[in-house]
Amino acid sequence: MNIADEYVCNRKEDNMEFNYSYRLIKSDYRGTPVYGIEIERKDYIGIKNINIERDKVTMISFEKYKAEDILKKLYQNQLSPIHLVDIIGCYADEFSYEADYRNYSEKIN
Repeated sequence: MNIADEYVCNRKEDNMEFNYSYRLIKSDYRGTPVYGIEIERKDYIGIKNINIERDKVTMISFEKYKAEDILKKLYQNQLSPIHLVDIIGCYADEFSYEADYRNYSEKIN
């Protein structure tokens, strides 16, 4: 898995700071590049890191631009990693159908 792109933002509430990283990740599926998303949030009080939340969905699309579009929306809305799967689970399901279709097409040809 490689990081293909990354967006970073910070948010402050009271005495806490939340640092978000939104990453477009690239991996390999049966010799074909596939793109996914990882979100990480680090919580700080002062300079002390008190919590880290991270989640990822490694296979969202064979098309980089599709995964990038989703990543940008998540970044713009500062989605927490806790809710990643809830929000993009349907895209992972679509990828599964697309991958099955490609595998089926390869077997026929």
